[in-house]
Amino acid sequence: MYNKRKIGDFYEDRAVKYLEERGYDILDRNFYSRYGELDVVARKGEYLVIVEIKYRAEGTMVSPGESVNYSKQRKICLTTKYYLSKRRISPSCGIRFDVILFEGQNLEHIENAFEFVD
Repeated sequence: MYNKRKIGDFYEDRAVKYLEERGYDILDRNFYSRYGELDVVARKGEYLVIVEIKYRAEGTMVSPGESVNYSKQRKICLTTKYYLSKRRISPSCGIRFDVILFEGQNLEHIENAFEFVD
């Protein structure tokens, strides 16, 4: 038996380290609202970067990228709007939605993975 939270934390920590090594300033982790959760909120240059982190063991039926579907994107965007309001950040700031995928031990970073969904 394995603990999904521990596994999630492990890969989230790996993703944060990866981002920091590439010059991202981590602002928040695991920001919750009634709409959903933002795994990582970071700043990179002029962008506020919302990062969704997904892990799947190798050989699973659904790839990690397939789980960031329209419904998930919408929840991330609603939570982002709430985040901006709570942190008093102008909605006109540059926002980018990235996804970091782990399939087994392989990391793939997809910058600007999706557009804002209203």
